[in-house]
Amino acid sequence: MPDASRSWSRPALVLVLYLALASAGVAWSTLRGDASLWRLAGKENPQTLAGIVAGVFLGLGFVFASRYATHRFEWGRALHRDLRALLGPLLWPEIVVLAAASAAGEEIFFRGALLPAAGLWVSSGIFALLHVGPKPSYLPWTLSSFVAGMVFGQLFLWTGDLGGPVVAHFTVNALNLRYLSSTDLR
Repeated sequence: MPDASRSWSRPALVLVLYLALASAGVAWSTLRGDASLWRLAGKENPQTLAGIVAGVFLGLGFVFASRYATHRFEWGRALHRDLRALLGPLLWPEIVVLAAASAAGEEIFFRGALLPAAGLWVSSGIFALLHVGPKPSYLPWTLSSFVAGMVFGQLFLWTGDLGGPVVAHFTVNALNLRYLSSTDLR
């Protein structure tokens, strides 16, 4: 009998995983009485657009820090090589699907649902645990994920909207996945 998971493409599996995570976040928020995780800019929340702009700049800041670590420190290069080997080659459409699905799914769940229930520190800690790798060399990735969770969470608290955190998360993932896929650091 053939392995059913082999018949699914990587983007399809990612979409299913993050759709489930986003659905859990929406369901949890709805049960809590806050079904609307995105609010349109206007009288109710004038910071939405500012949050999206801040999200772009924050995302670019994390990407810059990642590139700096990759070029300045051996642990950064080792992490790059490990993640590159783990992910394998990625086409641009796969990168966009991975980045968009993970940004939306993780932000809906961790910032939209978990943060209001558990607080900034706990939601960021659990988010970081999702980014624990199979070797100790992944620890910088886990720690940077905790920092990103704190920053994205604070952005959500400031705006009351997930637009900025999703844009920041997408920026980080899309640019870093593209760099991992296209840059061989032998």
